Amino acid sequence: MSQDSQHGKWTISDSEDEDNIIPPTPQKDSNKPSIKPDLERKPDKITTFFKQEPKLSPKCNEDTHSVNHPSAPSMGSEARTATHVNQTNPVKYESNPSPSVKRKRETEEAGWNLSSSDDETPTSALKNEPKKSKVSPKRKKTEDKRPPSPHGTSYYKEEPADFFETNLLSMNDMYRFYLNKVTGIPKKFNTGALHIKEILSPMFGTLKESAQFNYCFDIPWMVEQYPPEFRDKPVILVHGEKRESKARLIEHAKPYPHICFCQAKLDIAFGTHHTKMMLLWYEEGFRVIILTSNLIRADWYQKTQGMWMSPLYPRLPEGSPETAGESPTNFKRDLLEYLEAYQAPELAEWIDRIKQHDLSETRVYLIGSTPGRYQGPAMEKWGHLRLRKLLSEHTKPVQNEEQWHVLGQFSSIGSMGLDKTKWLAAEFQRTLTTLGKPGKSLANPETQMLLVYPSVENVRTSLEGCPAGGSLPYSIQTAQKQLWLHSYFHGWHADVTGRSNAMPHIKTYMRVSPDFTQLAWFLVTSANLSKAAWGTLEKNNTQIMVRSYELGVLYLPSAFNMSTFPVEKNVFPASSSSKGFPVPFDLPPQRYSSKGRSAFRERSEPSTMSIPGIVGGPRQIRNSASSQSIMNCAWSRSDSETVNL
Repeated sequence: MSQDSQHGKWTISDSEDEDNIIPPTPQKDSNKPSIKPDLERKPDKITTFFKQEPKLSPKCNEDTHSVNHPSAPSMGSEARTATHVNQTNPVKYESNPSPSVKRKRETEEAGWNLSSSDDETPTSALKNEPKKSKVSPKRKKTEDKRPPSPHGTSYYKEEPADFFETNLLSMNDMYRFYLNKVTGIPKKFNTGALHIKEILSPMFGTLKESAQFNYCFDIPWMVEQYPPEFRDKPVILVHGEKRESKARLIEHAKPYPHICFCQAKLDIAFGTHHTKMMLLWYEEGFRVIILTSNLIRADWYQKTQGMWMSPLYPRLPEGSPETAGESPTNFKRDLLEYLEAYQAPELAEWIDRIKQHDLSETRVYLIGSTPGRYQGPAMEKWGHLRLRKLLSEHTKPVQNEEQWHVLGQFSSIGSMGLDKTKWLAAEFQRTLTTLGKPGKSLANPETQMLLVYPSVENVRTSLEGCPAGGSLPYSIQTAQKQLWLHSYFHGWHADVTGRSNAMPHIKTYMRVSPDFTQLAWFLVTSANLSKAAWGTLEKNNTQIMVRSYELGVLYLPSAFNMSTFPVEKNVFPASSSSKGFPVPFDLPPQRYSSKGRSAFRERSEPSTMSIPGIVGGPRQIRNSASSQSIMNCAWSRSDSETVNL
């Protein structure tokens, strides 16, 4: 639902949690803001520039004929679009009013509420106005009131001159785990980090074609992230949009005839296509990138994001058997199985390409979620049971195992139930505490679970200021039903990577030693803390139900000939020779202060205060609050209502 105020109407945005969605009642919305998507990484080899090839017709069923007028950025769902407009510009804000459109909201779009703007001048007023342009100053004045970054305007600069100075020698080739570059932090903390323009540059290969799997898209912005010589190479966008939002996505791609689409099937209510992956096909080979960033501008500059970049996979010799090119982690088989789960003819060519390449150098395991209800052996293919299976088969028990902490870090929280035994401390914690063959039927109650989620103060003092809360969705309705969860919470502190003020959109899970110096395993994924993402057991534990598409990679010490991973103490500047694992935030995590934990309020009526740039989560949230982090972000008021992206 949208909220009215002196700053305009604001509403809900993209979230990873679909568990507590309430189907919305139909209503009209008028604001269709512009948004900008993000792209991915770059290849390993520096290549020379070459002439552009003629535009290739993408092989897809969508109509992507070019048009003569410029397209507005597209992000999929209306709420995502509205959110992105408010959030895409933490660095600078556009003052032009966005075009308005009308649409019906439908239950199957997971309760997305559209934001409408009171910047639209009434008809009577327009009659007295000789020029439409006089509406602009009002919008600009409103945006000037947006809470500024506490660090000053210099933190909103987009790309410093040295932003793209990437030295491949400084990149860690051992783990191939990288953070995104962040503006407004010391240069040394970007040494060995990557921006999307670098990922897609000739530095890593001569691109022929690419596939972008994601949740939110800003097509014009995405296209600009490709270098000019690759900008007309065929691209397929794999998305989960339906109806009007799907039509908008296709409409926004019309000026780009090299773009086509693949719609992911979402047959279970409130599921999302949340996977974030790039498939890059080069003249020199093939590469996979699994990441946590949406393809929108806001995700690539002042947030903490993570990614795994595969090595460059060479082509297999002609006539090689289908089983050739497999890795010790069975990554090739699992990736093909994940793509086949889409049951999409548009991906058949990509499946064939992967079969023709040698993926044997891969040292990580694939952890995916695909929508469905699974029984028997299929239960262990997806979600947290997939993670449990790998931890059971490829790890070993450690001494004083019960003292090794389970740590989860995420940017969105779903419904966990009335108490911890409903899901979190039962089936999910049992998965996370697995080390070797299970000797116990239940999770060890002595094992401490630590959850890292930004606090109110983290958000207020971030590079983006309070608008950063838009990417940390947690509805107050859900939070008030699970107050028990907040005793698990720890704040976001990342001095080790220079990113304490860059709010996390990355999601990581790990098992860490009592002294926080060793890891039994590490996972980076798109999956937040929700049953929709990880799955939940049904029918007396004989079936698992998963709502959404998710994807991540699991690091196990055995794949690196190690017993545990040492935690890297000096993550930046990155070193190609370091054997320490670059955990992206400080260990041990710090609990919320008592003041921070008292952020909840019993009153349920919406706040009268509206902050431009803050919008709600993807479900119907009348008064949303990002728990202790976003809740009462004290923009000078403690009863403020947070909104989620």
